[in-house]
Amino acid sequence: MSEAPDQPESESSAGAARSSTRPLLLVALLAVAIVVVVGGVLVVQARRNADGASAVAARQAQIEQNGAQVMPFDQDLTTHQFTKTDTGGVETVTVNDPNDTRQATLIQNHLRHERDLFAAGDFSDPMAIHGHQMPGITDLRQGATAGQVTITYEALPTGARLTYTAATPALVETVHTWFDAQVMDHGSHAKG
Repeated sequence: MSEAPDQPESESSAGAARSSTRPLLLVALLAVAIVVVVGGVLVVQARRNADGASAVAARQAQIEQNGAQVMPFDQDLTTHQFTKTDTGGVETVTVNDPNDTRQATLIQNHLRHERDLFAAGDFSDPMAIHGHQMPGITDLRQGATAGQVTITYEALPTGARLTYTAATPALVETVHTWFDAQVMDHGSHAKG
């Protein structure tokens, strides 16, 4: 007789143990599912980032190739610096080696020529390098033609500088947008 009461108690203990492990099992399965989903999302994001980085690198290589057709100086021996200001911005191109007077002269001649073209609303050189859809280029061209954007040239011992002065806040923002696009496109050859 003592066995009969033990058996239901033992069955109820086993049932209680099973029902107490079910929530733990469900939690464990849910945790595994979350890890799998999050891991999958991270893998997809990493692939997208890698694809994005490849696209940026490919664009920068194309920009460097196009730039070699337009700019007479060696991009690997020089640096473009784009500095935004309250009135527009300053583009400075200098040699990496301060003793490289040949490259400095090429920069000076090129930027002086660009200033003359830009003042007439001719932005064909940057469009040849960066494309006709480059951010800000259309508004800059129109602003320069209308006298709303002025560009001044200054020779430096190691290169040259163009200062863009815009007459309206919208054109100041256009110069900034254009500078951002150039920094992105020129990659390691530019600073912003």
